[in-house]
Amino acid sequence: MTSLPAVNSLSHLPDSELTTVLDLLFEPSPPLHQLTLPVLRSTTFPTYDTLIVAISAHLTALAASNSPEDVAKLSKILCSHPRLGEKKVDSEQSRAEQAQLQKGGEEEKEQLARLNREYEGKFPGLRYVVFVNGRSRAVIMENIKSRIDRGDIKAERQEAIQAMCNIAADRAAKLWSQ
Repeated sequence: MTSLPAVNSLSHLPDSELTTVLDLLFEPSPPLHQLTLPVLRSTTFPTYDTLIVAISAHLTALAASNSPEDVAKLSKILCSHPRLGEKKVDSEQSRAEQAQLQKGGEEEKEQLARLNREYEGKFPGLRYVVFVNGRSRAVIMENIKSRIDRGDIKAERQEAIQAMCNIAADRAAKLWSQ
């Protein structure tokens, strides 16, 4: 599937097709599938943006939970996104979105890798997620540095959720228009 089916047909699709839709919008993530398949089965959404807002609400509820299981599930979902600048990226969409981060010298690539390690050391169980959207490597690296310096894991979870949903909305717009 390289395009999205009509959003109002989702509740009638088999799980395998629903997971493909989720994987196209977000990243392949069994915990995300487990969390959202019941929602997709029971609700008819008027637009993909509305669907993404509903998923965001579920992710935000996990982030607000005091349950270690909920936080662990959210971490697994957020860590389904590839590290920025990583050479091996499974998702075709992520490869395209990160293409400009692959350009540049080895020193810049190592700096990005170091920042990813620093971020993950500061926020165990999280991966830096950002909506690249054509921003330069320098802008992205400033963003990751400021988020590391802020040191607020709850804010990081919210930023990652927002970034995931912005990425999904961008992908939906591109895949639905094909």
